Amino acid sequence: MQGYSARYEAALVLATRAHRDQVRKGSDIPYVTHVFHVSAILLRYSFPEDVAIAGLLHDVVEDQDIPLSRIESDFGPVVAEMVKALSEKKMEDGQIRPWQVRKQELLDQLRNASPETAAIKAADTLHNSRRLAADLRREGPHIWQFFSRGPQQSLWYYGSVVAIVREHLGAHPLTDELAAAVQDLERAIAESGGA
Repeated sequence: MQGYSARYEAALVLATRAHRDQVRKGSDIPYVTHVFHVSAILLRYSFPEDVAIAGLLHDVVEDQDIPLSRIESDFGPVVAEMVKALSEKKMEDGQIRPWQVRKQELLDQLRNASPETAAIKAADTLHNSRRLAADLRREGPHIWQFFSRGPQQSLWYYGSVVAIVREHLGAHPLTDELAAAVQDLERAIAESGGA
């Protein structure tokens, strides 16, 4: 029985090094724990290794400026294409574009992406929405100060992801788990007085 391949280990190392100095919004939790969770969710649902690797690397291009060409050379074109579809684009001068523009573009990319890419976004959104709901219940609505947008915009975005994932994956258990997590986030927002 094999635990994981050398290729998966190389992705773990790259993700760990790339996100070394990054923490989760509003906490001191290392950001890399997020990509570990995303990959673990994908493995739990028996997605192929390329998908689990892209789950580990889904933020390295967008957040850490790792060249997409490196992802392709180290992990192949399939992984690179998934990471590309999940990465928000920056302006040519490196500046971040407006939130609504970035999120709508990412949703459009996701709509045209592969079902496997949609699965990665589902796992990403699943972990983010669970974490956010837990933080709201523990810390209260002041956590929104660490985010670019508030509860209603976040619910719009997460709900849009659920709809697109459902288009790609149908009644897959991951889709159902994601939808339940977003519904729970909505309850947590209401409970915290943030809706």
